[in-house]
Amino acid sequence: MNGRSKTRSAARLAAVQALYQLEMEQTPLAVLLHEFHQHRLGATIEDVTYHPAEEAFFDDVVKGVDARREEIDALIAGRLAQGWSLERLDKPMKQILRAGSYELLARADVPVASIISEYVDVAHAFYDKREAGFVNGLLDAIAKTARP
Repeated sequence: MNGRSKTRSAARLAAVQALYQLEMEQTPLAVLLHEFHQHRLGATIEDVTYHPAEEAFFDDVVKGVDARREEIDALIAGRLAQGWSLERLDKPMKQILRAGSYELLARADVPVASIISEYVDVAHAFYDKREAGFVNGLLDAIAKTARP
């Protein structure tokens, strides 16, 4: 993995964490971004060193998901199995799917396969194999609409 893809991977994981915090604590977006820039990206917290993250990419994903949440949520909800709703999804899972969907919609500079595999990797940080497979299938379905 080259340096840029490592900083992008770190940015994606941090974006999912920031989106989770945004939903749970309703932190104002500017405050949240500042907190991550100052204290999380590339920092060491409780003996865990976070990889330096590509800050502009992190900001784009977090701001983009926040700005387009309704559109993104409708896209995700439309791909869930019958009887499932966005509300039933685990909160971290919801943020992983939102961030991945945003990239599929708005980041034409990033190949579909890269986006899907990156968010499957992010899912592995939170979940077992089955959930990672769910992320793969759902983002793949969204990609067919977002990038026909």
